[in-house]
Amino acid sequence: MSRRPDILGEFTADHRAVTELLTLVEEAPDGSAERAERLVRLTDLLFTHCAAEEEHLFPVVQHDVPDGGALVFSSIHDHLAIGQYLSDLQGLGPDDPALDALLRGLAETVRRHLAQEEKRLFPAARKALPAASRAALGDRLRAERSAG
Repeated sequence: MSRRPDILGEFTADHRAVTELLTLVEEAPDGSAERAERLVRLTDLLFTHCAAEEEHLFPVVQHDVPDGGALVFSSIHDHLAIGQYLSDLQGLGPDDPALDALLRGLAETVRRHLAQEEKRLFPAARKALPAASRAALGDRLRAERSAG
């Protein structure tokens, strides 16, 4: 039996990485190059993670999980909001007064979204999807990530 994480383990690990990087962005000095660099890394990580969930997990959840459509709709709604925050942040300079407010909004939205997925979507998927299916999805995600 494989010891590699299934799809839900992969995405939970992504959530931990997002949370850690978000904290590092918040802790970096205002207007610093360090904060700007961390924000770029966070943006890349969030866009990559959201796209991977939408491609690899959401179609299966929508099809095979009871109330999966509602769970997916809620997550996609959050992904759109996160994308809008990231887009708005990209247009700002490091000393822009709107940066802190947008960063707070992003942080709140991301943390709420990750908690909701881990509280509702992931357990529903774990219950409805066979372990072999979840493992195969995890393998496919890792293969795509290593090829890209």
